Amino acid sequence: MNENVQTIFGLLGGLALFLFGMNSMSDALQKAAGEKMKSVLAFLTKNPLMGALAGALVTAVLQSSSATTVMVIGFVSAGLMTLPQAISVIFGANIGTTMTAQLMAFKITDFIYPIIFVGFIIFFVLKNEKIKSIGMVIFSFGLLFEGIEIMGSVMKPLANSAVFINLMGKVADIPVLGIALGTVMTLVVQSSSATIAVLQNFASQAGADGASVMGLAGAIPILLGDNIGTTITALIASIGQSKNAKRTAIAHSIFNISGSIIFACIIPWFSKFVQFISPKGNEVDVISRQIANAHTTFNVVCTIIWLPLIPIMVKIVKFIIRGDDTVKKHTTSFLDDKIIGQAVPSMYLISEELDNLSDMTSSVINSTKSIFTNKKMKNKSLPDLQHNIKIILDINDRISDYISKMFSNGKLSENQADKTAGLLYVSENIGRIAQRCSEIAETAEKVKLSGKKFSKDAITELNSYFTVTEELFNSGIISVRDGDLKAAQSVFEGKSRIRELEKDMNKAHLKRIKNKSCDSSLTGYYSKILYCIDRIADNCVSIAEEAQDGTVFTTLAENYKGELESESSYNLSNDNLKVLA
Repeated sequence: MNENVQTIFGLLGGLALFLFGMNSMSDALQKAAGEKMKSVLAFLTKNPLMGALAGALVTAVLQSSSATTVMVIGFVSAGLMTLPQAISVIFGANIGTTMTAQLMAFKITDFIYPIIFVGFIIFFVLKNEKIKSIGMVIFSFGLLFEGIEIMGSVMKPLANSAVFINLMGKVADIPVLGIALGTVMTLVVQSSSATIAVLQNFASQAGADGASVMGLAGAIPILLGDNIGTTITALIASIGQSKNAKRTAIAHSIFNISGSIIFACIIPWFSKFVQFISPKGNEVDVISRQIANAHTTFNVVCTIIWLPLIPIMVKIVKFIIRGDDTVKKHTTSFLDDKIIGQAVPSMYLISEELDNLSDMTSSVINSTKSIFTNKKMKNKSLPDLQHNIKIILDINDRISDYISKMFSNGKLSENQADKTAGLLYVSENIGRIAQRCSEIAETAEKVKLSGKKFSKDAITELNSYFTVTEELFNSGIISVRDGDLKAAQSVFEGKSRIRELEKDMNKAHLKRIKNKSCDSSLTGYYSKILYCIDRIADNCVSIAEEAQDGTVFTTLAENYKGELESESSYNLSNDNLKVLA
């Protein structure tokens, strides 16, 4: 095979192995971290310093600042994070991604195969899922370094190439060229960690004089370009999202571009500082660590500068993207397909969507109840109620599809899969409750068209029956929202009351027919309504049973909602909730 072709394929193969190892390690780390990921993500909604720390920690787990940025953009778009909170997390993510470069700088050539073997044995032999995930982390870590070794071995001939040496000379003399090269490399690969690993391998090759073929001064501009290139992923992720999501992506770009411009102007001094803080020795042996330290220093310094200037950054991005976010309607407010591969954030978004959906359903139940308690019926009321029910069912379908994608993605641990399945079951029961409300509304419409009406006693009884059912639904939602087993127990006890009420109401209705105080032709309608309410109660019991089995909404932090700048969730309007008299 032609030597140049062999070099290209070797470089591509090593890069593929590196990316595969990094992605596999990210998935395994998330599974191994499990519930602890919630503790890390909880920092996202605290002060800017904690947000930056969370961004660094989350990125260390996800092994990708782009993945963290996409997740944050999803949270901002859903209205679950404020713009200042999101910007602080983005700053931290830039620090977190430098940890990969620091790992790459370690010389563990002699230990790669033992690491791969040990990781494989742990993953293949042991049965405990968490330990298996740890084994996969070790195995993937070894693959990642094997990819680096392959790239390094095929790049050695380039050190003696006149064309390559000439190109590196130009990059060192013209920083803008290096920045452009680094930006394009990251745009193509879509991973700054991968391009920096390639850069570390290139720089570690010895030239004819025994020194690095590019030197630290030549590597730094490419490194700065890598940091600019990684912002493109965030900009792409923000397409079609809310204005605040676009602002978050732009803040990420401003952070990296402004930092790159400043550091490009001080490369000679920056190089000397990095050499001062890095290990001493032959340039070829230490330059990989120098590049890693330059990467870390760049992002830490930029974060220290920008962190107290977040209010100014907010003003800048609001000037670039002007206006307020529009409220979403007739669709989910929180779910974001771009972060389906991240289990805990996805479960969090599902829980927020279910919380929103339960509020909407509670309003619909109350509106359905008002059909029988209000004195007058407005012509617009039933269509409005059915419209709101359709919104609930549409969102319910979207939640089901989203959870199905999570399962097909294959990145859920067994524990996460069980909890996500529980959330799906809660969603399905909420959807069935909405369906029953729709059937009751249709029955009420038929009663109206018949020109007849229920007696006052019948309406009073229906009102009582609905009131108990409302209480069951609210208690059922509290049980899964807060993990409140007492609330779940109250649902089970309330179901017994429902059964007794239903028997008493049927007897009372038959007595009214006998006394001629109620039209016998309404018996079918009356029984249908009682049946639907009883089924709603059954669905409430099913929700409470999920709470008893350990299903609880995933939350990340307490008392943050009041801090949000704007609400993006769709709530049923007051006009839509005015139902029949």
